[in-house]
Amino acid sequence: MTTDQGALQGTKNAFDDWRSIAAAIFMALVGYTVMVSVPVLSTALVDKVGFSEVEVGRIWGNDMLGLAIGAVIAAFTVSRINRRTLIMIGVIVGIAANALCIYIVTYEAVMLLRLLAGIGAGIITGVAVATLGGTSRPVIAFNLELLGFAASTFLELRYLPKLSMNEIYIFFMILALLCALLARFVPARPSNAKELEQQEKGEDHFQDWHVPKYMPILCLVAVCFTYINIGGYYTYIELAAHADGIADEWVAFALEWSAVFGVIGCVLAYLATRFGLFKPLFISLIAMAAVVIMLGAGITNTNIIISLFGFMTFWTFIDVYQSAMLGHMDRSGSFVALLPAVQGFGQFIGPNIGASVIGAGLGYGAMFVVTGSMTLVAFLIYLGVMLVMRRHKAPN
Repeated sequence: MTTDQGALQGTKNAFDDWRSIAAAIFMALVGYTVMVSVPVLSTALVDKVGFSEVEVGRIWGNDMLGLAIGAVIAAFTVSRINRRTLIMIGVIVGIAANALCIYIVTYEAVMLLRLLAGIGAGIITGVAVATLGGTSRPVIAFNLELLGFAASTFLELRYLPKLSMNEIYIFFMILALLCALLARFVPARPSNAKELEQQEKGEDHFQDWHVPKYMPILCLVAVCFTYINIGGYYTYIELAAHADGIADEWVAFALEWSAVFGVIGCVLAYLATRFGLFKPLFISLIAMAAVVIMLGAGITNTNIIISLFGFMTFWTFIDVYQSAMLGHMDRSGSFVALLPAVQGFGQFIGPNIGASVIGAGLGYGAMFVVTGSMTLVAFLIYLGVMLVMRRHKAPN
């Protein structure tokens, strides 16, 4: 008995290696590149390629649908196939699709190619998120990822507008190649049963949550609604500002520096953990809805600053709590690995809803009201989750 315990205590979690964590964070950020830079990508397709405002919503929405499909593929294969092999598959698909985008510029072809590029990114991201979920302290790992997310958002929003569309596609390919070089640092297989048991013993549990299996599924649905709002807002915010006469320089300033508030959101999320998971999440969801819906009456120099800075703060804040909640409900990590899938699917639906509202002639103001209300739907789902947990005598 003593020997077994000693052997168990000596078990080292390969996913805790800093090189594995750093590589996974980088790959996750690469997979989310389109997600975080979609405002400038939408403008680039309109100004540099000639697509319409409705078409760009469909195109980048297709990219996010691909992200969701790729993440689902990763979630169902990550425990069966060598993870490094999966990464290489994602890299090859992504590079091929982006390379073809340079030479093929018809709307239907670009729609298909962005779907394929998204699938490649989704496979890489799914493996990366599963790797972060395999660490002994996944909440810390995800918080580090979101800090990187905020930094990469700032850099991409600042420098991608300086590139031509073809140079942007080449940039995507370079990032994919770097993922291929870092693949060797990712553990090839998930931890075995003994390693998982030791990991559980070594973790500082925030709460001991015993919930029915449908509860993590409800949380994933809530994440999807949150990202419907994010997708619609983030795809069209720059185009909407231009339509309301906001100067290009002011919009660029607001977008670039809003990324800094993603870091603030991470810090605030860490400080707010003393209040549990539900209360901070509820407040941030309502606040997120408010800063989006406020643009329904039109965009000014002042309210776009308030809206964008608040949006980026609450985006990372909410993500920390949504990821942490899933992590506590699902210790196996199988549902956590689906996070990029539901995020991508939400960002597929969001731009398409936005495109439909704009295409119907209702304008950007109505679009912001519709997408912002999706966050309130997520709030109601989490409220239901909390009430069910109380009924099961779980702490909130």
